[in-house]
Amino acid sequence: MSAQEHVKNARHRWSAASRVLAAVVGGYALTSLLTLAVPLLFSAAGLSQAQALHATTMAGFLVYAGIVIMVFHARSATQAWTWLAVAAVPAGIVIALLLPEAVQ
Repeated sequence: MSAQEHVKNARHRWSAASRVLAAVVGGYALTSLLTLAVPLLFSAAGLSQAQALHATTMAGFLVYAGIVIMVFHARSATQAWTWLAVAAVPAGIVIALLLPEAVQ
């Protein structure tokens, strides 16, 4: 096996490992952020916190599955990580703005 083939195989393995990490850890983190942000938005719109949290928690399983599918559908591991980071920003902003109000 040539040196170029070794490099190509190593890149492929690291890409696969990065995607698995993005799907498991990044997907879990993004789902957690969304599961916290959406009930805050719903409760700010007038829905009770319990109903909003219950609905969002149940939908979170579908969201997590969709995120995992998206990670493995992306053209590259870098693109998957970028999408996860970009998708986390609005959820983080909502949490930063509405969580202090919800705690009081």
